[in-house]
Amino acid sequence: MTDALLERLRSAFGAAADPVRAAPMKAYMRDRFEFLGIPSTTRRELTRQVLRGLPRPSERDLTEVALACWALPEREYQYFACDHLRRHAALLTPASLPVVTALVTTKSWWDTVDILAAHIVGPMVAAHPALVSTMDSWTAPGTDLWLVRTAILHQLRYRGRTDFSRLADYCARWAGERDFFIRKGIGWALREHAKTDPGAVRDFVAAHPALSPLSVREALKNLPEPAAAPPAPR
Repeated sequence: MTDALLERLRSAFGAAADPVRAAPMKAYMRDRFEFLGIPSTTRRELTRQVLRGLPRPSERDLTEVALACWALPEREYQYFACDHLRRHAALLTPASLPVVTALVTTKSWWDTVDILAAHIVGPMVAAHPALVSTMDSWTAPGTDLWLVRTAILHQLRYRGRTDFSRLADYCARWAGERDFFIRKGIGWALREHAKTDPGAVRDFVAAHPALSPLSVREALKNLPEPAAAPPAPR
C-alpha cells in the first residue's frame, strides 16, 4: 500500500504545484525548505483524494510513508506525513519512536515539530506511559533542542490530565536557555496549562526568576492581572 499511496501523492501534489505561490511560502520559512506552492486548503482536499479508497494503514505503513515523505525535498510532503500520522496516531506504539525521533530531528522547524509534539508524541505517551522516561531523557542537558521542545509541548492537549510537576521540572530545567524556540515553547506549554490551573502557573512563574521575559509573557498572556491588595487601614 505504501508504494501506491506515494505514487498517488506525488502525482496529485505535482500536478497542483504553483511556482508563483511557492516563492513566498519558501521565503516565509526563511528559505529553509523547497515548496510546491500548494495552499493548505487545497493540500487537504488533495490529501482526501489521495487516500480515498485505500485500506486502513498499518503501523509499518505509517512510518514507511512518513520517512519517504521526509526524503522528498518539498515541504508539503512533510505536511502530508504529519497529517497522516496525526489521523492514525492511535496505531503508533513505542516501536515507532525511532522513526518519530528521526522526524523531529530531521528537517526540523516549528511547523512540523509542533504537530509531531502535540498530536503524535503526546498521544503516544498517553497510550504508552513507559514513554514518559523518554520524555525525561529528551530534556537532559545536551539534547537536540527540537527534542527538548517536543518533550515540553507533548502534553499540550492533555488539559486536566497534564502531569504538571513533570512539565514544571522541564520548564525549570530549561528556563535559562537562550534559544527562542525553547523559550517560546515553555511559555506556550505553561499558557495552555493555565487554562486548567491558573494558580499553579502563576506560582511557578513567581518562583522561577530565571524564566525569560518571553516565557513569562507567554505563560501569563491570557490571565487577568492579580487583584490589587486593599489599602492598609489608617
